[in-house]
Amino acid sequence: MIFSPTPLKGSYIIEPEQFTDNRGWFARYFCKKEFSKINHDKEWVQMNHSFTASRGTIRGMHYQVAPYREIKMIRCIAGAVFDVIVDIRKDSATFLQWFGVELSAETKKMIYIPEGFAHGFQSLTDNAELLYHHSEYYTPGAEGGIKYDDAGINIHWPLPVSILSDRDAAYPYIDNNFKGI
Repeated sequence: MIFSPTPLKGSYIIEPEQFTDNRGWFARYFCKKEFSKINHDKEWVQMNHSFTASRGTIRGMHYQVAPYREIKMIRCIAGAVFDVIVDIRKDSATFLQWFGVELSAETKKMIYIPEGFAHGFQSLTDNAELLYHHSEYYTPGAEGGIKYDDAGINIHWPLPVSILSDRDAAYPYIDNNFKGI
């Protein structure tokens, strides 16, 4: 696996190394020994699978607060998405900065997201599917979110928004009272 750091400390783009022959290909997308090189020492305790039917749909920007902050690893297994993370660590040098990357079934790239980040994505194709690995269990009441179109963050979504859940539409804009997590 190839780990490429993003501009936001602790997050990585991960590219699996494929081994191909006349049957097809094989690649690892997790190896505890290799992940220890980026100081990942937590267990994956929950794995989720999402399906997004329509191109342009946005899901996010979601996070969990302490003590349920989580590390995530996201992989696209069908279609393509524009995956976005926002650093909301209160003492981070990159506080409220965002990073986006296209994840697709074709490239097999993944994104590793450390604790203290909000996460979301926009589907670039119909019928996009993602696998999520989480280091913490989903905990109702410990969740939060940031408005996907917050001018203070200024995420450059590649497509017009086609669908947004009521929950995601209701998230607040960041104001001077937001100190991070």
